[in-house]
Amino acid sequence: MELGIVGFPKAGKTTLFNTLTASHQDTDKFSSSRKTNMGVASVPDRRLEQLRDLFHPRRYVPATVTYVDVPGVKKGEGTEGLDLAELKNVDALVHVVRAFEDPEIPHPEGSVDPARDVEMFDLELILADHSLVERRVDRLAKAVKRGLTPEEKKEEELLKATILPALEAEKPLRALELSGDDERRLRGFQLLSAKPLLLVVNLDEARLPEAQTVLAGLPLGRGTTAVAISAPIEAEIAQLPAAEQADFLAELGLSKPSLARLIRASFDLLGLMAFFTVGEDEVRAWTLRRGTPARQAAGTIHSDLERGFIRAEVVRWDELLREKTLATCRDKGLLRLEGKDYIVEDGDVLHVRFNV
Repeated sequence: MELGIVGFPKAGKTTLFNTLTASHQDTDKFSSSRKTNMGVASVPDRRLEQLRDLFHPRRYVPATVTYVDVPGVKKGEGTEGLDLAELKNVDALVHVVRAFEDPEIPHPEGSVDPARDVEMFDLELILADHSLVERRVDRLAKAVKRGLTPEEKKEEELLKATILPALEAEKPLRALELSGDDERRLRGFQLLSAKPLLLVVNLDEARLPEAQTVLAGLPLGRGTTAVAISAPIEAEIAQLPAAEQADFLAELGLSKPSLARLIRASFDLLGLMAFFTVGEDEVRAWTLRRGTPARQAAGTIHSDLERGFIRAEVVRWDELLREKTLATCRDKGLLRLEGKDYIVEDGDVLHVRFNV
């Protein structure tokens, strides 16, 4: 999974990026970097940690998320300011929204208003998409002389009848309900306003108790979800030893770091989940779309497993923890044999039987 971190300057994007990926990019208060940063974050998963402690494997491999932190975009420069080359391949956008006061850095609009900024930034994405779609429509118009293919004709109809009108009405494309074929056609353009959107509202520490009220005031629509954090506090928590983190969180009235909720929200937004493989050699998490059958899940591990798939041995992670061994789970009938059409569930432990 790859996520693009976007937003207006001085919203806390790079502070969040550093905390997620354990990076040390410059976060100077009075200047803005024009550099795109890329880093990888491990997905915290208590279930996998418990399986690791049970098997004591030689390798422990949690799921990961790649984050791309692009430079902040000033109002009105979306088409030129967005790093389209880096953002076009991300699975979703993480829009960091300023909800903190800082007298040393006045907000360009004169006041801090998260809901306004969400709508303003959506407009930047829409303008960038409109420019790209117009260019494609122009190219198709020029190609009429040579004759459009049936697929090109369908693409032209989609762009003219649905996509351009939505963009001209300042409607983000993620809000549209398209057919499966039209979604596939649109996916090829990698349009930014069509990507799922996670809003990360960056609050002052003192306003953390108001988080739900702030989130309730945001313009959430289809394909959009939101979490609230205080990026500087999260950065402090990340620097603490694990044993001290719980006490610090308790003082703030939090049960776990907000970054764990951020990553979980990303998984939910994209319809993702995790299944596990275990053994003395390796305990590992694999990221998968919900609703994926066992044979395709096996291909996530290795293409040979999908090609030669016979059966999957499946047990729930909590049942394995309780019984301690796969052998005991088998004896008690908890380790099931499932065929290629079995839909893998979040938290399943799989062992794939195959023959190539």
